[in-house]
Amino acid sequence: MANFPLDLFLIAVFAFVHWRTTSLMLARTSRRWLRRCILLFAVFVAVCYIFTFSVALAWLRIPTAIGSVLGAGSLTYFMTLTGVLVIYQLLSAAGKMLPAETDPGRRRVLNAAGSALMAAPFAAVGYGSFIQRTDFRVREVDLSLTGLAPDLEGLRILHLSDIHLSAFLSEGEFARVVDSTLALHPHLTVVTGDLISGHTDPLDACIRQLARLKSDAGTFACMGNHERYARVEAYTERESARVGIRFLRGQAQSLRFGDAALNLAGLDFQPQRSRKVYLKGADRLILPGATNILLQHNPDVFPEAARLGYNLLLAGHTHGGQVTVEILDQAINPARFFTPYVYGLYRQGNATAYVTRGIGTIGIPTRLGAPPEISLLRLRKA
Repeated sequence: MANFPLDLFLIAVFAFVHWRTTSLMLARTSRRWLRRCILLFAVFVAVCYIFTFSVALAWLRIPTAIGSVLGAGSLTYFMTLTGVLVIYQLLSAAGKMLPAETDPGRRRVLNAAGSALMAAPFAAVGYGSFIQRTDFRVREVDLSLTGLAPDLEGLRILHLSDIHLSAFLSEGEFARVVDSTLALHPHLTVVTGDLISGHTDPLDACIRQLARLKSDAGTFACMGNHERYARVEAYTERESARVGIRFLRGQAQSLRFGDAALNLAGLDFQPQRSRKVYLKGADRLILPGATNILLQHNPDVFPEAARLGYNLLLAGHTHGGQVTVEILDQAINPARFFTPYVYGLYRQGNATAYVTRGIGTIGIPTRLGAPPEISLLRLRKA
């Protein structure tokens, strides 16, 4: 995921939180050596935040196994610290509202409850990092398509996305994902980008595991933004083709299922800065009379795909928000800042889109309220 206005907003928030927290810590000690350590740590964490950007890692040529760990540590620190500081400020304000004659015993109970509440952000991050991050599960979804041919009724499509094989998803962990798909017997397998996170991540290992996927019509894929950031698009296409995986890069593949035609088209990642010309040339990939499916990493192209006449868009990119909190039946997560198509099923006219939460993580190695997803999609006639 990438969105510069959101990035600038987060930088401003984290800078304020970092300044405020550092000031509070400095105010509580007069020891020179400790104050220097606090300042050095503040500078170190701030510098490490640069490594949360995959483009920066590629430009600086820093090994992603090192840079992504430093960046993730910095981002985790800032996000957790923001939660703790908000709780601290609320508790401080509540404490000032207590009457001076409040019983000391009651004050101690309230202080203990406040301390426990301040530990909540650490507990949440720990749960998301060590439990939900690798809670790989299959999600079966029926997709209703208008005018679906009878021979495509019940067609099963295995959809994987946002694998991000990296320091925070090992080959062994991804092998568990592949193992769980082998009993699903899909007719078709698609992968919608982001096999890795950075330029030195184990791309060959990811392709090796993808080669184990089984389906009747084979495996097709499109490129994600991280293949572009890492400058490995050509390599990914070439090495994947060696093991029978075809990346559709402005191309389409017509598949026959009985008497019905299913036309599978794919385009390289469409960046948000190009939204005025989303899916340029994609109209030429449509096959009249067939069910047309578009593979595209960025779900924000859905309105244009619907306008062009695609029946179905399959996408990822958002990780389902990755860290999602529900407040008053509203899902609050970072992805909502740059697209309305965060997760699940969407319809526009006769077109349908499905956006998967994907497998891996980016930035903070945590999933909260958005567990990883292995999608098994079944086509149904609307």
